[in-house]
Amino acid sequence: MPLAGAETTRFWRDPRFGGMECLSATFLTHEFAPHAHDTFSIGAIESGSQIATICGAREASGPGDLYLINPGETHDGAPTDGGYRYRMIYPDLSLFREILEDVTGRTFRGTPAFGKQILHDPKLAAAFLGAHRTLEAGVGALETSQSMFLVLDAMFRQHGSSIIEPTDTSERSAVRRARDYLTEHYATDLGLEELAAVAGLSRAHLIRAFRKEFHITPHAFLTDVRVRSARRRLRAGDLPAEVALECGFADQAHFTRHFKARTGLTPGQYRAR
Repeated sequence: MPLAGAETTRFWRDPRFGGMECLSATFLTHEFAPHAHDTFSIGAIESGSQIATICGAREASGPGDLYLINPGETHDGAPTDGGYRYRMIYPDLSLFREILEDVTGRTFRGTPAFGKQILHDPKLAAAFLGAHRTLEAGVGALETSQSMFLVLDAMFRQHGSSIIEPTDTSERSAVRRARDYLTEHYATDLGLEELAAVAGLSRAHLIRAFRKEFHITPHAFLTDVRVRSARRRLRAGDLPAEVALECGFADQAHFTRHFKARTGLTPGQYRAR
């Protein structure tokens, strides 16, 4: 059933979790461009449905489904059947590890990760949505912290693991050199020939291998790195016009279009929270 009303977003940073970013939103037509986060992306749909491509796999999701997306994993998203309403949190790696250690009372060795990014778990999805509503309502500190701590612990116990890096190959090393070069020089106007020379691959081979490894083209990756840098600068209070220039965007309109395509918010909305 199509959702009534207009698209809405509520974005905030929760001080009880070290400024963790939180989002509750209704999207009727907005489509997210392929992007990744420096943090985990954890959430659930309250109503409606979405279709998303995560790490190259395309899958529909609805109520009862969880998103458990690891840092750096490329994903997009688009509404289906009239839109969807969902809730998300974005805990960083250190916060997630701290939560696991606090709840278990043991030092967590390794890097926490989830092996499946969309999965059906109605009970845990309902618990997450309840904890998220408690965060949004801003009720007592103990109630708020406890519910989300327990949900995140349950998510990892039931669906988590530790990251195991795949075996390196010459092609993987080449595209990772290109990735690192894009990350280090994102504010400059990079060309494909320059990037191919860094990787030691032909231009066509670089694009093909980069997409195979990271599920995104080099240009889309560069744009995403620029947006992630912009998020950090906006959180620090920098003005959108300054951020656009310093992060390599052609102008503020170009910046705003790409920022909203990856966050669902304008730079001004993101900075104001």
